[in-house]
Amino acid sequence: MPITINIPAGSESWDSETNEFHTVAKDTSITLEHSLVSMHKWEQKWHVGFLDERHKKTPQELVDYLRCMTLTKNVDPYVYYSIPRAEMHRVEEYIQNPMTATKLNLAKKGSKRATELKTAEVIYSDMIYLGIPFECRKWHLNALLMLIAVCNEKQTPQKQLSRSEILAQNRALNAARRATLHSRG
Repeated sequence: MPITINIPAGSESWDSETNEFHTVAKDTSITLEHSLVSMHKWEQKWHVGFLDERHKKTPQELVDYLRCMTLTKNVDPYVYYSIPRAEMHRVEEYIQNPMTATKLNLAKKGSKRATELKTAEVIYSDMIYLGIPFECRKWHLNALLMLIAVCNEKQTPQKQLSRSEILAQNRALNAARRATLHSRG
């Protein structure tokens, strides 16, 4: 689900390389999509994992991610530096939106999956392994990541109960049956 942002004519940005102001000539609308496709384009250029929280993104990297997210054709490159603060706030909310009602506890103790750095190739690999169709690469990235997590959770074998847990479970079931049937044994 893409988002469209608006940059009004007359918005200005400063180009520190040329020491010039640039003004947006006409009202501009840009449609953005936060997806695996966008993330992959960005990682190909910057050679760092987009989701790597240890890497603090520079302003230039963040603007470039907006370019990678852009579905609109022929956008003036200076427009990205002129996006109003309110529209940037909308983009940030859109990127942070989970886009799902599903909630999972993904921080399992000792789980390699919980600590693995998720790069585009790792996510593509997960999609192949789990049989998720490639059409999903255009989903909102957070929804795709949740789908992968749910599929992984469903494929994880259930923890075996210990002998004492099985006996306790059986005692509870027997007590419930005796209470329901009003019997002693």
